[in-house]
Amino acid sequence: MAEIRRIYLDHSATTPVDPQVVAAMLPYLTEQFGNASSVHSFGQQARAAVDRARREVATLIGARANEIFFVSGGTEANNLAIRGITDASLSRPTVSGDPAKPKGHLITSSIEHPSVRGICDQLEKQGWDVTRLPAYEEGIIRVADVKQALRPDTVLISVMLANNEIGTIQPITEIGALVREQRAGGRQVWFHTDAVQAAGRLPLDTAALGCDLLSLSAHKLYAPKGTGALFVRRGVRLISQTVGGHQEREKRAGTEGVPGIVAFGAAAKLAREQMAQRSEHDQALRDRFEQGVSERIGDIVFNGARAQRLPHLSNISFRFIEGEGLLISLDLQGVAVSTGSACSSGTLEPSPVIQALGRNDELARGAIRFSFGKDNTEQDVDYLLEILPQVVEKLRRLSPLNKPRILEPVVAN
Repeated sequence: MAEIRRIYLDHSATTPVDPQVVAAMLPYLTEQFGNASSVHSFGQQARAAVDRARREVATLIGARANEIFFVSGGTEANNLAIRGITDASLSRPTVSGDPAKPKGHLITSSIEHPSVRGICDQLEKQGWDVTRLPAYEEGIIRVADVKQALRPDTVLISVMLANNEIGTIQPITEIGALVREQRAGGRQVWFHTDAVQAAGRLPLDTAALGCDLLSLSAHKLYAPKGTGALFVRRGVRLISQTVGGHQEREKRAGTEGVPGIVAFGAAAKLAREQMAQRSEHDQALRDRFEQGVSERIGDIVFNGARAQRLPHLSNISFRFIEGEGLLISLDLQGVAVSTGSACSSGTLEPSPVIQALGRNDELARGAIRFSFGKDNTEQDVDYLLEILPQVVEKLRRLSPLNKPRILEPVVAN
């Protein structure tokens, strides 16, 4: 066994803070500590810093600065988008007041982040109809399904831009065009996309995407945890979910976390400037890893489309073993990976995303997410390829799942 190294391969869960981002935010943790809502000079220094960060975040996604609203992270952004739109729609005269009828209709996918799934589940219990579109074996929804699901009472479509577990990229531009077509025909339907995983890894332009709302999170961009943003296109009516102050133009009450916002702005600028370089680097490492795994380990299944996905992410199901066991064994060898969404950690249930691809419980439980970052090296990949086959072999020898059987066929992606 190789000498143990410490290697972080869970960048889809969170990223280390870039030293340049730390340097940008440090003054706002020390001498420039003012409240951005205060009118004195200390407050105005903080306000100017927040405004600069807002412009940088807007530039990253091709938006206007006044369309960016800072929140605590991607989960709050998703909640504000979906709850804000549905609450606003309840005041429309077209919404029925009959408790026997649905309050309205939402369209989403079967592979959304838990924060979107959770709020849709809540709304369904509160009288909304929710259509959850299939993602099929490749983990990509079909625009034709979106079009077929549309109803006269459809209020919102919420489909993530890129999946956090398997990395597949959804046809957001085509859905955006469909929504614009619906509005041109007189329907008032809005479109939200969770771009938390995609921002900084893919070029984004809100006008080209055609979305009305878009969620972001700083800690996926080499900035600290605790800050996110919601893009809200001008003209979209949104009901605040946090009241008690006038901050963020009354969309999100609460004193702005200036250091985190400054860090977000700095990280957004770096991501924009280094995007092509980072993506090429991450994809090269991922492809090196996947080729090595294919050559050295049998009985594996790659989850999701192999082409239409984020450049840094690989999700693989290992037959005959539990993903948690493999995760722990790799951690003991210094390698940090994930069994799925970090927001679902602590549960032993199989991943709903992997199940949505048509995988059985064994494959869903045996799925591991490897997500590479800008500081990983070829040596990291080679170390992983050295220890992974040995760890898998050992776990399979000990596993009660590893007994003679007829394997279910899996179509190669």
